[in-house]
Amino acid sequence: MHPVEIFELVLVLLAVVIALHWAARRVGLPPATALLVGGGALAFVPRLPPFALDPELILVLFLPPLLMDGAYFTAFGRFRRHLPGILSLAVGAVVFTTLAVGVVTHALVPGLPWAACFALGAIVSPPDAVAARAVLQRVKLPRRLSALLEGESLLNDATGLVLFRFAVVATLSGAFDAGAAVSNFVLLALGGIVAGLAVSAIWIFVVRRLGEQTLIVMVSTLMCWVAYIVGEAAHVSGVIATVTAGLVLGWYQHVIFPAQVRLRGSAFWETMVFVLEALVFILIGFSLRGVLDRVGGLEAVSSKMAIPILGVVLTVTVTRFIWIFGVDGLLAVLRGMGLKRARPLGLRQATVLSWAGMRGVVTLAVALTLPVSMPGRDLMLVTAFAVIFATVVMQGTSLGWLIKRVRPADQDPLAKMHLPASEAAIARAMAAAVEVHAYAPDGTLIHPRLLEEYRKRAEITTRYAADADTFMEAVQTHFDVTLLALAAGRTELIRIHRAGLIEDEVLHELERDLDVEELRIILQRGN
Repeated sequence: MHPVEIFELVLVLLAVVIALHWAARRVGLPPATALLVGGGALAFVPRLPPFALDPELILVLFLPPLLMDGAYFTAFGRFRRHLPGILSLAVGAVVFTTLAVGVVTHALVPGLPWAACFALGAIVSPPDAVAARAVLQRVKLPRRLSALLEGESLLNDATGLVLFRFAVVATLSGAFDAGAAVSNFVLLALGGIVAGLAVSAIWIFVVRRLGEQTLIVMVSTLMCWVAYIVGEAAHVSGVIATVTAGLVLGWYQHVIFPAQVRLRGSAFWETMVFVLEALVFILIGFSLRGVLDRVGGLEAVSSKMAIPILGVVLTVTVTRFIWIFGVDGLLAVLRGMGLKRARPLGLRQATVLSWAGMRGVVTLAVALTLPVSMPGRDLMLVTAFAVIFATVVMQGTSLGWLIKRVRPADQDPLAKMHLPASEAAIARAMAAAVEVHAYAPDGTLIHPRLLEEYRKRAEITTRYAADADTFMEAVQTHFDVTLLALAAGRTELIRIHRAGLIEDEVLHELERDLDVEELRIILQRGN
């Protein structure tokens, strides 16, 4: 395709993304499902040019920012607390699924070498960070389940990629060393952590010395790609390097970023991630036609590959249930034997966790990197697509319904301070600071109104913390009237600007003040 045609196609896809996203929300579907199905349908529009995804470009373009986004917003305390469970899913479940898919594939396609069967298992075994985020952001989960799913989606890609590389080498060379595979995986993981920490240290050093807000936002945005590329260039896990850098960024941004940078950066980052995430799913569907053309069309798939594909899809789904319920049963036994740190999920949470195994961009990109000489390559490509479609459409669409039916309980203990108490503590600290600086050295009160304001704020938040529900009912009308007043002020601002009484600079300045005030009221009202 000509570069101009590619650009025009991207514009068309962005327009389709907007339409599908709007339609999905209107009918109550997860946007990821609508984008995937819409992209698949779009692939068969006759006049559209064929489109082929470059797998290496897909990984380096889409994966780092989406991994970084997940790591940035990960609750680090819960991530650390549930790390054993996360590793059980990100390593244990991926390895178990790889082995199970390999065995089933060899049973259904006996002529396919064992190593090739395990390569297919490695392709479809890791649930995807992008798919999980796209679906989970529309459902409300208990904190422990959220921590497990978010942590799993951040780390399991590294396991799947390592398994895939070893399986491909074993298929083409005919030799496999399990000990070398394990030691190599450990080295890749540790190396990825070191690479991520190194990039993070440089980021902290640079950001602390930049005075321009736009430059800080740009440096922080580029950090995801830098971490991934540095990790891959150092021949360690770029995935783990990116996740490590994202966790550091999320931890330190509170003390490094000024407030304006955080607001501007969050708005920019949210928009960029939305576009990338949406394009990933529509491009997956859009590239379906090229894969089907390569294997001989739908007729060839249905006549020659239907049974192996169905077997792999079922295996991927069932093995996750087996692993999660097996581990949960083991935890229940250990807790019964007196090990208090063993905390089983229970039937409800284990059911939801087992059903949340969506595959996505990594599965597709890895499948597309298969060497042309790889035995069973066509079967692997089509199966990868089938697993993505089945899990995103079937599980993604029904996950919200399942959560409502099962109603998993939140087993994570709450922190010692809840939101109202935290707000009261902050207000008291602010009032104490104003109390110190409200007086001149000779004891004269020089900021009486400021002192009164902050004392009043501390008093109000203290009453709010004592009985939040009753307090919020009383002040709800206060917020409503404040919003009406802001709307009236905004109307008058637009009127005097349209009448030519103020310049555009004054309009933007006053409008920003009204926007900040309205945002503050809306956030307080939501609490």
